[in-house]
Amino acid sequence: VTLTHDFLPSRACPDATFLQPPAPEGLKWSEVATPDALDMLITARNHDLKQAVARQAVAEDWVYALVSLQTCDGYGGGAGGYQGIARMNGGYSSRPLLGLTRACGEDVSIDPSQWWVRDVKRLLTTRKRGEDRGIGAPSESALLWILDWQEGEPLDLRHLDPWFIEICRRVRLSEVDSRLTAWRATSKGPRVDAKMYKGNIGDPWTPIHSDGRSLTLGETGEFDYRRLCELLFSGNWNRPLLACPDEDETGDMLLVAEAFARGGSKTGGFKSRVVPVPGRVVPLLASDTVGSLAEAQMEEIKNFDAALRDALALIAVRRSGKSIEKKHYRYAASARKRFDRTVDRLFFPSLWHRTNVATGSGDQVYQAKLTFLRDLMNAAETEFELALPAMPCPALLRPRAEARARRAFRNSIWRSFPEVFDREHTVEAA
Repeated sequence: VTLTHDFLPSRACPDATFLQPPAPEGLKWSEVATPDALDMLITARNHDLKQAVARQAVAEDWVYALVSLQTCDGYGGGAGGYQGIARMNGGYSSRPLLGLTRACGEDVSIDPSQWWVRDVKRLLTTRKRGEDRGIGAPSESALLWILDWQEGEPLDLRHLDPWFIEICRRVRLSEVDSRLTAWRATSKGPRVDAKMYKGNIGDPWTPIHSDGRSLTLGETGEFDYRRLCELLFSGNWNRPLLACPDEDETGDMLLVAEAFARGGSKTGGFKSRVVPVPGRVVPLLASDTVGSLAEAQMEEIKNFDAALRDALALIAVRRSGKSIEKKHYRYAASARKRFDRTVDRLFFPSLWHRTNVATGSGDQVYQAKLTFLRDLMNAAETEFELALPAMPCPALLRPRAEARARRAFRNSIWRSFPEVFDREHTVEAA
């Protein structure tokens, strides 16, 4: 894709092509035969996910790979000279996305076109108000691939447009024997001198910590309920512009969190989480009410998780009178993971329901809380019973050990949440 001279600003280089910057003489270029070999996903081990298999690629495949590489990739590792983008906290970090979009259709799905329109309108409106939150000043330096890239001359972030579209690699596409191929070369330094900003350069999708660093999703990272609550409600993170609802956005929306989980020359894969947000809750997302309820739910989950952990570990102790040691807790790990996955599905629907009734009657508030507690009880009890047969214990001691564990499990929950057993007591009395 080549930009015509009429479209280019005055500082543009005549050799500029789409996401392919001009390069100085004397570089050593290496061929990249397929778009999947050019893309950012690391496949060096070449086991399950094979390298360079997209041999029948079309131009669209190359464009997607080029966009992914130039706007999202980090440091390539070793002495290869493959640098990362400016919008991440270090070369081994990731470029996260946290945003809102309208929920579409009966299946509450994402419409990419509406998402694009919503974000662009928000950005343009904010830009007109002078609230673009970027470091630089509006200028013609918004498309970095149209500027000449000389070795040892990184761009000054202050001279770039706040929402510039960046590049991080020297890549050229060409046609060889009627098929597209790519060529790439290394660079001694990054395209933009932005290391000191730790990714905090005004990206409208990136959460920024109170200490000034952007979000990093490690190679084992996930967008579970804990991380989302930390980003949205803890007060430790500044919510990005496009994750904040506008005043006229009152319909059902979707909260989207995405990033490549990356570490030192490793990837944990592409992580994506979409959370439906009812329209009545959207205006309250930044309120203290939602944050307080989220904190309360996480505390409730901790109590049930502790009860499950301790009860299962008690079986591994085998004999009464002995205290639980750290080694005994590992036997409960699988059950706790399954319980956590169930909780992850329950968390946000319950949070939105409790937020919706927070201003209602005391009975409504109590019933909403009780519903969540009983869901937690059912999930924890299910995992407890499933895990029992796998707990190590001599056959002679097992009946007593299991009875002790069941009693400890229910007593622990009763001490924290006696209301969970109200219905059971009523049935027994009847």
